[in-house]
Formats: sequence, structure tokens, C-alpha cells
Amino acid sequence: MRRPTIMDIAKAAGVSKGAVSYALNGRPGVSQETRKRILAIARDLGWAPSSTARALSPGGRVGAFGLIIDRPARDLGVEPFFMQLISGIEAELAVGGTDLLLQVTEDRDAEIEAYRRWFAERRVDGVIMVDLRVEDPRVALVEELPLPAVVLGGPKGAGTLPCLYTDDASSVREVVHYLAALGHRRVVRVAGPEDFMHTRDRTRAFEEAAAEVGLPGAVTVHADYTGEAGTRMTRRLLASAERPTALVYDNDIMAVAGLGVAHEMGVDVPGQLSIVAWDDSTLCRLVRPSLTAVARDVVACGREAVRMLSRAVEGRAVGARETDRGELQPRGSTGPLGG
Repeated sequence: MRRPTIMDIAKAAGVSKGAVSYALNGRPGVSQETRKRILAIARDLGWAPSSTARALSPGGRVGAFGLIIDRPARDLGVEPFFMQLISGIEAELAVGGTDLLLQVTEDRDAEIEAYRRWFAERRVDGVIMVDLRVEDPRVALVEELPLPAVVLGGPKGAGTLPCLYTDDASSVREVVHYLAALGHRRVVRVAGPEDFMHTRDRTRAFEEAAAEVGLPGAVTVHADYTGEAGTRMTRRLLASAERPTALVYDNDIMAVAGLGVAHEMGVDVPGQLSIVAWDDSTLCRLVRPSLTAVARDVVACGREAVRMLSRAVEGRAVGARETDRGELQPRGSTGPLGG
């Protein structure tokens, strides 16, 4: 079916194309009665303004924000964090009638090329950037284009871009102190990719907190956030001569996988092994024992990122904003060593 045009509306209303343009854009030049009639005909014909035309007009906008997630598509569907984040983004965008353009890439070069293409083709008014990396080339790129953006992470490494971040260090310290109080001395953290800024921030806080409570054997190992990686790493750790008594995972998917490995190897949770997950989710509450987790309001984070990006697109000053820190939710997967 052909998309209705302004000319179609003009023919149906028996007026000029210019009169239709005045009516649709709220400009003077037609009577109130004619304006109402034109708007009613446009509505009946299913007419909607062209996003391309709007973008090409002075100060025009497309009416869409972009989000690129550089993760394998098969993993994204089971990642509660991103599902919650997208839920918050969509909920806030719906308030203003803005669309979300979501793209999944599987390498950094593809993600960078997507930003270039979106800017050149005027596909989006701005972007929300996730998974801030050390010396992240995306930051310099969107600054140079220039493409309005909000970074989830920071403030270190975000350059001049507005950013929304959480004080992960405080939550990490709380987890380490909690496990030490339960009597654990061999604590291992199964972290995400080492080049992510939030991974390095958490690692630094983990090492400092371990030194504070006298855990010289506390170490961090790296995986990729998937259940498969969590499974492999947990098997390796639980089969070692110096088996850890507590594992802290950087996401819920790896933590659930780790719990499964403990059951498989006959390691009692929490009697012989305590497990803590980062980012509470339904998964953490459905398994048995339920997983102790660091809970953050990810949906609210998505909504606030949209509000910040809206202000940036409007040309208003937007700086760094800190969200509420995560709260430790103790459940059945943690307990006194040997308890």
C-alpha cells in the first residue's frame, strides 16, 4: 500500500498543498475550520510525517534514539541486565513518542561503523552507549561527528560526554566485608572482560577491600558474562587444590551457572561454598538455594539515560550523574563457612 502524501491530503480536502503544509505544521495561513478538516483527513488517510524530511529541515529531528550492544545475539536474549535496561529505555521513550533503534554487533569495528552510518544517514538523534572500555575509541568518534550521546559508565573515560554511573566500589567493599565476616578467607571473583572500565573499577575495589579485611588470597579471574564461561571457570576453580570458599560473579548468568557446577561436583552451597551474584534478577530468586545478589534499579537507569539524552539533543548542558548504589540482598547461597 502506497504511503499517503501531502498531495493526497490536499486533493481530498480540496485545498492547495501549501494550505496542507500550514495546517500540519501549525503555522498561520489557514482558518481554524480548514485546519481541523485537513488534520481529520490526514488522520483518516493514515498520514504521518516523514522522519527523513524532518531530519533534513533546519533543526529537524528523526524522532529516534540509538542503542548498540556489542554482544553475540544468542547471549543477549538471556541477559536480564540488558532486558531490564531496554525496558526502562522503551518506557521513557514512549512518554515522548520517540522510537528506539536497537542494533546488536559482534565486534568493536562493526559497532563503530554503525555509529558512522547512523550519523551520515541521520538515522538517530542521539545514542546511549554501554560497556565503556579503557581508552574507548567510541568516545572520540561521537565527539568528533558530533553525535549527541550519553555513556552508561564513567565518569573516567567518558571524555566530554554526559555519563550515568554507579558507585560500584562501595558495593564491592560491602560484599567482601560481608563474606569476611562469615569467615571466608579464599574468595575469588569471576569478573567480566578485563578491558571494560567497570570491570577494572570493581577489581581495584575488590583488591583494596580484601587488603582491608586481611584476605591476601583473594583473586580475580576473567570470563565473558556467558553461562558457558561461568561453567568452565567454576569447574576449574572448584577442582583446584586451594578451592575457594566463596565466589563472587560479575553477573547473574555466570552465578547461576556456577551454582549448577557446585551441585554437579557435590559442593554444598552454602555449607562449603558461598555464592554472590552481581545485578539481582528473577533468575537469582528462582534457583535453589536463591542467590545472594547486589541489586540495582536497572529499569530506572534506562529511564534516566533517556532523559539525559533528550536534554543533550535539545542542546542543554548535561554532565555526569551518579545513580543509587547497589544494595546487597543476602539469600540462601551465602552463609558461615562450614555452617
